[in-house]
Amino acid sequence: MSVARDLRTLLRFPDFRKLLTVRLLSQHADGIYQVALAAYVVFSPEKETSPAAIASAMAVLLLPYSLLGPFVGVLLDRWRRRQVLFLGNLLRTALAAATAALVFGAVPEWLVYLSALTVTAINRFVLAGLSAALPRVVDAERLVIANSLSPTAGTLAATLGGGVAFVVRYLAPGTGREADALVLLTGAAVYLLAGLASLRMGKDLLGPDPTEVQPRVLVAVAGTARGLLAGLRHLRARPTAAYALTASALMRFCYGALTVTVLMLARYAWSGSNRTEGGLQLLGVALGLSGLGFFVAAVITPSAVRRVGIFGWMALCAAVAAVLEPALGLSFQPVPILLAAFVLALVTQAGKIATDTAVQISVDDAFRGRVFSLYDMLYNVAYVGAAGVAAVILPPDGRSTVIVVGVAVLYAAIAAALFRVSRETKRGGTDRVSPSGGRPPAGPTTS
Repeated sequence: MSVARDLRTLLRFPDFRKLLTVRLLSQHADGIYQVALAAYVVFSPEKETSPAAIASAMAVLLLPYSLLGPFVGVLLDRWRRRQVLFLGNLLRTALAAATAALVFGAVPEWLVYLSALTVTAINRFVLAGLSAALPRVVDAERLVIANSLSPTAGTLAATLGGGVAFVVRYLAPGTGREADALVLLTGAAVYLLAGLASLRMGKDLLGPDPTEVQPRVLVAVAGTARGLLAGLRHLRARPTAAYALTASALMRFCYGALTVTVLMLARYAWSGSNRTEGGLQLLGVALGLSGLGFFVAAVITPSAVRRVGIFGWMALCAAVAAVLEPALGLSFQPVPILLAAFVLALVTQAGKIATDTAVQISVDDAFRGRVFSLYDMLYNVAYVGAAGVAAVILPPDGRSTVIVVGVAVLYAAIAAALFRVSRETKRGGTDRVSPSGGRPPAGPTTS
């Protein structure tokens, strides 16, 4: 398998192995932390969870990640990146432990959200630092492969972290807040391991070069804002990338609305209001199947894009979702919904990988970073926006025919539009994998 061969090649670089270890541990801890927070928000027996509470939690976890992202580089280009990885994970160790104390102490909920907000803000620096450091640990010939495989491995590590969180919670001697606090402490311990792993690299290994003169911070921030506007103007002149970004954001919107639906079903329809463990276990299975869907998408998308083109593959994914989502979802029963979790995770991730490829081949190199920053913001804002829409429509138990049918109609509209774009771009010769006919990345290029 080409993915395995590429990974073996990269692992021959010792500094890449060290950096990958930090990424895997860091994102593994992210998965533990996020599941612990979700369990606290959704499955606390003493709380009457609502879709609005879930939407608020998603906003706390994702919006800082999106809005801070483009400006993080201003500081990363001034600080030693090895120190960012070390101190960032050290800070998250302390903050995750503080979150555990807040959850255990039954403090006002906004304090828990504030702690989570800080953890996710630091997460943006750590993930950006990991990406910015890659050119320092692999050669130029293998940089594209590293950019493709490293985030994919990190996503799988985060999914595995979610599984670990469920196991720890299941084995915890207490229930409710006590179990959530123990899971958060487990995440804190893994953050600490990630910080210590970064010390295996030299302080100056990951850059930036201290001899390079950087502009003042305010000048750099203003330049970043201007750069984002320039990236947006550039994107308007690149319809291939613009169509793919729009379709991927809409597919992410569908996935976000259904995520909130599944959370509410697991909390109320699949368990009693005072007996949440059954629903939480089913949610753990859904998380595992979603991770499997992400992995399968990474394996099959490169060859699928070569056969039917970027938009043809995205259209096929959206069409499959339009058919299977209502067929599986309208029963509101656990087994069909779990199957839907696998299918929709595969579809959403496949669309994202295809979109990454479209951006890489159609956007000029000088604008690529700025367009990916806009892509990051759009992708996560769509997810949070979907949670907000679901919060307005969903009943307390999550059984909403309107949501399921509405999402199916949106998937069908996306598929129809993409089939049309696919025909047009093939006639124009622009729906190709790459200018040289090479394969697309094996995974997402953004984290």
